[in-house]
Amino acid sequence: MDKLAIKFIFLFFLGTIFAQEVSFQKKIRLPLWAELDAYPGLHPVGEDEESNSVSIDYDEPVFAHAVREMKKITPFLLGGMVYGWEFDYTPYDKARGVKEFFEFKEIRPFEDETKFIKYENPWFDESKVHCWVSFERSDAMINSYNHWSDIKNPRILGLGGGSVTKGFEGIQEAAENALKDAVRTYFRKILKNKPKRITGTVLVNKVPAILVKSGNYQIQLDFFLQIGTIIEYSQF
Repeated sequence: MDKLAIKFIFLFFLGTIFAQEVSFQKKIRLPLWAELDAYPGLHPVGEDEESNSVSIDYDEPVFAHAVREMKKITPFLLGGMVYGWEFDYTPYDKARGVKEFFEFKEIRPFEDETKFIKYENPWFDESKVHCWVSFERSDAMINSYNHWSDIKNPRILGLGGGSVTKGFEGIQEAAENALKDAVRTYFRKILKNKPKRITGTVLVNKVPAILVKSGNYQIQLDFFLQIGTIIEYSQF
C-alpha cells in the first residue's frame, strides 16, 4: 500500500441514524475515514483548532493514496446498494469429491454514476482524515429499491474478512466472504439436502458495518435476496 499504512472503516451507527427509513431510499450516506499511520502528528493545512475541521488539499502526496482508495471502495459498495450483485455457489461436498466454488459480480457497472458521488465535510482528528460520502438515488433507482424490499424477498446477513494489506482488494475479499456466509447460512436452513448449485442476486440493504481487527477487515452485510436457480443432485 505504498508508504502509507492506511486503514479504511465505514462506520455503522445503530439507532435512528441509519435505520431503514424512507430517507435511506432516497439518499445513501456513508461515513468514511482514513488513518495516516506513517505521519504521526501530521496536521493538514487549514486546521481549525477549536472545531477540528480542515481544508484538505487532496493533491498533497499524503492524501493521494487515500483518495485513490476511497474512489475505488465507494463505487464498489454503492454499486451493491443501488444495483446489487449476482452470485454462483457450489457447496463443498466431501462424499462426492466436490470442491466449494463461489463467485460474485456486479449486476450493472457503477461507472457513469460516479460523477454524482459527493465527498463532503472532511475533518481531521488525531491521525485520521474523515469525510462523508453521499449519493442520491434517481426515481428509477428508488423504484428498484422498493421492488427489492418486497416482502417476498428474504433478508440474509453475513460476516466476512479480508486482509488490510490488500487495500481495496481486501474490502472486495471481505464482501465476497460476507455474501458467501449469508448465502450458505440461509440455504442450510431451508434445504434438507445439499444442492449441486445455487444462483441468485442480492442487494445490499443497509450501510455496511466494517471494522479492522488483527490486520483484517471484517465486514457485516445485510442483503435482500432474489433466488435464481437451485440445482439438486440427481442421486444421493
